[in-house]
Amino acid sequence: MINNKKVLCIVPARANSKGLPGKNIKNLCGKPLIAWPIETAKNSKYIDKVICSTDGEEIAKIAEKHGAEIPFIRPKELATDTSPSYEFILHALNFLKDLNQKYDYFILLEPTSPLTSTEDVDKAIEMLENNRNIADSIVGISKSESTNPIFAVKSNNEGLISSWDEKEITNSIRRQDIPESYFKDGSLYISDTQIYLNLKKFYHDRTLGYKTKKWQSLEIDDIIDFICIESIVKNLDLINKTFSS
Repeated sequence: MINNKKVLCIVPARANSKGLPGKNIKNLCGKPLIAWPIETAKNSKYIDKVICSTDGEEIAKIAEKHGAEIPFIRPKELATDTSPSYEFILHALNFLKDLNQKYDYFILLEPTSPLTSTEDVDKAIEMLENNRNIADSIVGISKSESTNPIFAVKSNNEGLISSWDEKEITNSIRRQDIPESYFKDGSLYISDTQIYLNLKKFYHDRTLGYKTKKWQSLEIDDIIDFICIESIVKNLDLINKTFSS
């Protein structure tokens, strides 16, 4: 709770992940992937309740073991490859609402972004609460570096490339001269609950960006991502020391 406003955390986890089968319960440095966001949320000083929305019985058992509540098993029609994410979010919010469990804010923490810290979660919640005059939601963002849009190109049917934004292709440019840009990194999503119920999205003209560190922006979609994040977790002490110095 923050300023007498209740905060819910939703941890989503589909049973049949495609890029890396079984990834939500895959062991990452001693604990299943699903446990990472649950423990992050449980350690928050503002989050009042942590639930897991899943269509998988095994995932539900593991999530519950690590501290999440399982108020329902997600309907299969809300867990397909083509199901929009807003549908399972609305299902969770309305399910709790029908139980007379209402929350002012909710945060979505995905198992695929296990590097999101409790500190960042709490700072982001504070950021939204302190900026309600201009914002109703927050999403995690990270600075684009080698993936800055200025370097983006497209390829035609013959394989010839041209600048993505139709400008002349940049042959050389100093890094310090590149205008800053950010990408939505999936680290966290927060919204005023009623606003989300109305708009069914996090991104709109009253959305703030919460800036995360480069190493926290990685998401697990395939085995390469998993190996990279596993290496980061194993070297967190060194990374934190480097970034804080």
